[in-house]
Amino acid sequence: MEKDYSPQRAPCDTITVKEFINTNFPSGTYLVETDRQSVYQKPRAAVLYPYPDNHYILALIAKSKPGERFIETKNVIGFESSFINLDSTKLGTAFFYLILLECDLNNYIKVVWEAAVPSHGGFNSIKLKKWMPQNIEYIQLNFEDGIISGHRNYNYFLINGISSKPHLLETYEGIQLEREMADLNSDSYPDFVESKFSLTKDGLREVSKISFIWDQEKKIYRSTYNKRWTRQY
Repeated sequence: MEKDYSPQRAPCDTITVKEFINTNFPSGTYLVETDRQSVYQKPRAAVLYPYPDNHYILALIAKSKPGERFIETKNVIGFESSFINLDSTKLGTAFFYLILLECDLNNYIKVVWEAAVPSHGGFNSIKLKKWMPQNIEYIQLNFEDGIISGHRNYNYFLINGISSKPHLLETYEGIQLEREMADLNSDSYPDFVESKFSLTKDGLREVSKISFIWDQEKKIYRSTYNKRWTRQY
């Protein structure tokens, strides 16, 4: 149907990407769509073309967990699906991956890299941004999170260029939790500050605020307060 309604096609367009995923990935793997911001908005495929020549394509896919029923993409998008970790229904489990595809003018596509996304539901949007302190591009995947009453961003930094597998930093914002991106030691890797708040009769009160810096040798985030406190991403 999409082909019928798209008489003017471009090389390496979204339909080509969908066909590539259907042919080359395991059954139950789908190109994800972004969440609608209004009832009138048309769903949009979660793909980015970072350069005008369409040579590289960034896409978000969801794979179905082997042995379970195939997922339906509508069940892993938006606020309601962010409670999937608490859901006992058998709707299948989604594993998200950000992938980079390389495509030529003959519509030949190959996978350059594949990066896991540590979430099973609640996807909202995909954006290409720039981290201004070090002038580095990154892909931001925004997921709604009803459990923390907020949202999570999975930020994939293209530190060594787009063709190298990216570096993941998670940030989030909820009522009592917050993690902000920071540049604490002026290197190429983003750092973050993790804050916790408590609810009082007078409002929110900050309980703790801890900084974490990327340890390039150990490939892990370490707290500047206590080196034994670590985070994977």
